[in-house]
Amino acid sequence: MKYLVLIVKNLMRSKRRTILTILSIAVSLFIFSALVSFPTLAREILADRASSLRIAVHNKAGVTYSMPEAYKQRIASTPHVIAVAPESWFGGVYHEVYDQFPNLAVDPDQIDLVWDDWGISKQAFDDFKRLRTAALVSSGVMKRFNLHVGQQIQLKGTVYNFNVALNIVGTMSDKAPPNFLLFRRDYLEEAAGRPGFVSMYWVRVDKSENIPQVIASIDEQFTNSSAETRSESEAAFMGNFVQGYRMFFQLAEILGLIVVLTIGLVAANTAAMSIRERRGEIAVMRSIGFRSGTILGLLLGESLIVGLSGGILGCGAAYIILKVFAVGSPAIGLSNIQMPPIVVVEALIAAGLIGLLSAWFPARSAARQNIVDALRLVA
Repeated sequence: MKYLVLIVKNLMRSKRRTILTILSIAVSLFIFSALVSFPTLAREILADRASSLRIAVHNKAGVTYSMPEAYKQRIASTPHVIAVAPESWFGGVYHEVYDQFPNLAVDPDQIDLVWDDWGISKQAFDDFKRLRTAALVSSGVMKRFNLHVGQQIQLKGTVYNFNVALNIVGTMSDKAPPNFLLFRRDYLEEAAGRPGFVSMYWVRVDKSENIPQVIASIDEQFTNSSAETRSESEAAFMGNFVQGYRMFFQLAEILGLIVVLTIGLVAANTAAMSIRERRGEIAVMRSIGFRSGTILGLLLGESLIVGLSGGILGCGAAYIILKVFAVGSPAIGLSNIQMPPIVVVEALIAAGLIGLLSAWFPARSAARQNIVDALRLVA
C-alpha cells in the first residue's frame, strides 16, 4: 500500500491516455458482458429445470398440433403420475403487438400439485380455482406493465378471434418462468365454443427416477393413434426451445471473446508505449535502490488498476442497460435479460487479465534492463 500514491501519480501523469484506455476497456467489457449474459442465463434456466418432476406431453407432429381432451384421464391413470394439467395456448397481447409474453390456459383443479414450486400462495391457488376469470401472473410481467393483484386486464386474441378479460389473483415467484401468465382453460373453452382439444399436458411425477418410465408409458399408450404423443422432461422440453437460439448464443460468446482479445492487444500496445517513454525514469529508480521486482510490481499495479477500472465501468453500464431496458425474446418468456453474477465475475477477471498481461512483457523487460544502457539511451 505504501506505493499506491506513486502508482496513482504515474497514472495521472498522462490523464488523457489513462482515461481513453479505461474507456476502451470499458466499452469492450460492456459488449462482452451484454453478449455473454444471453447464453449464460439460458444455461442457468436449463439447470434450474433439471431437477423438475414435470413432464411435457405434446403432439408428436409438433407443439403447434393439438391433442384430444380425453387423453387427460388415460395419462392420469399411468403409474407414478400424481397430477395432470391440460394446457391450451392463447397467445394474446396486452396492449400492442410488441407487448407479447407467453399466456395460456390451464385446468385449475390440480394446478397446485403440478406447479407447487412456483411460489404461488395457497390463497392465490384457491382464488384461481374459485374465480372463472382468474389469472396468475409472473413477477416479470407484473413489473413490466406495473400491474397489481386484484387488477382486471384484457388480452387481445391473436390465435383466437376474441379477447379475454382476466382478474389477477396472484403472482409467481422467481422460480417460475420470468414472463408468464396463466388463466383458466374452462373460460377459454367456453369463449372458443368448447373445441375439446389441448395444446399440451403437463404431468407431475412422484420421483425423478420414474420420469423415463412414465415418458415411455405415456407415449406407448398413444402409439398409432390419430394424435401420437411425444413426452419429454421439462429440462429437455425447454432445451428444444433454446436449441433454436444456440447458434446465436455461440456467436455471441465468440464475438465477446474477439472483442476482449482485440482490446487486449490495444491495451498491450498502449502499455508498451507508456513504459518505453519512462525507461530513463525506471533506470534512475534502479540506480537509487529500487529492486527490479518492485518496479515490475509498480508497473503491473498501474495496468491492473486501469483494467479493473474499465471492467467495473463496463460491467456497471451493461448491468444497468439490461435491467432498465427490456432486452430478450418475449416469445420464450425472456423479455428482460438480467446479467447473471457469474458474468460479472468473468468480466472482472477478464479486465484484470487485460491489465496484467498487456503490461507484463514490456514491464518485465523494463524492470530487468541494464541501468547503464538505459541511461545512455536517454542521455
